[in-house]
Amino acid sequence: MSNKKISNSISDSIKQWIRPEIRALNAYHVPPASNCIKLDAMENPYQWPESMVDEWLGLVRDVELNRYPDPSASALKDSLRKSMSVPEGADILLGNGSDELIQMILMAIAGKEKTVLSVNPSFVMYDMVATYAGMKYASAPLNEDFSLNIEAFLHAIKQHNPAIIFIAYPNNPTGNLFDRQALQEIIEAAPGLVVIDEAYHAFADDSFMSEAGYIDNLLVMRTVSKMGLAGLRLGLLAGKSQWLAEFDKVRLPYNLNVLTQATAKFALAHQTVLDEQTTIIRNNRELLFAELSKLESLQVYPSQANFILFRTEENQASIIFEKLKDAGVLIKNLSPVGGALQDCLRVTVGMPNENAAFLKALKQAL
Repeated sequence: MSNKKISNSISDSIKQWIRPEIRALNAYHVPPASNCIKLDAMENPYQWPESMVDEWLGLVRDVELNRYPDPSASALKDSLRKSMSVPEGADILLGNGSDELIQMILMAIAGKEKTVLSVNPSFVMYDMVATYAGMKYASAPLNEDFSLNIEAFLHAIKQHNPAIIFIAYPNNPTGNLFDRQALQEIIEAAPGLVVIDEAYHAFADDSFMSEAGYIDNLLVMRTVSKMGLAGLRLGLLAGKSQWLAEFDKVRLPYNLNVLTQATAKFALAHQTVLDEQTTIIRNNRELLFAELSKLESLQVYPSQANFILFRTEENQASIIFEKLKDAGVLIKNLSPVGGALQDCLRVTVGMPNENAAFLKALKQAL
């Protein structure tokens, strides 16, 4: 049989068996970053002190790789409850990053006539995972300055009757915190669940965690990724135990491996190191924001995350992005998304020397 016939046969089979909405998707793309200053993925740029690394290496030598991990990760949950200030009234569910938690929630709720609602623009995985789960996805536009348009959102709730609402707080990719009173209105108006996604809580000045477990339809989601532990892939969901018990039914067994559990517990025992790094990043964010704001051709948006969104002159974002990449600096080009993000770029707050290199390259690219 010729290669052409085999190819046609595979193509026909894919059309027959793969859902059309999946065929229409593009896989989540992570660009290569070799030989670049990597400021595109909202990572903490700081590693641990050498003494802490040595202590950790001693710990992992004793990890039993031949054994399955604790399926409930009970010891890690205790550490996270303390570190994240999870109230006694809330239960905890852990996932392989917040992405898996989003997937678990939507798998448990999934139905063709059920809708997921968020704002636009926001975290792309809300939309993507809704598609995976065969659900409808709707969004309410933000104001021109990326603040929350509460009237538009309340109208979207009435229009779509969402089974679940996701609100990133601070928002990704805009970096801002929405008005807290407006979010409380949304929680009260929601017919189903509301997930406040606090992935960037370490860099912000507000949180809904203290209310987790006390409001029936509220769940609070966190991750350790932005605390310098992105490689562990660990997310936390806090809320009423009755909800989490249902989501736990679709969690794959042993979803958190032994190295993740041991390393995360170890890292949280050194919370002061993580907090010191967070403080440095917050300070560097303010310095970077001030320098970007001096560039008259840019519109720079305030941030309470570890990244800064800025808008270039019309049709210049992709050109500037490529010039930065040629100069060895990789940031995130959001302009191809279009809509409110047309002409927008996003830069992660790096170490001072990385921020300086980015600013130098940016000034040359403008």
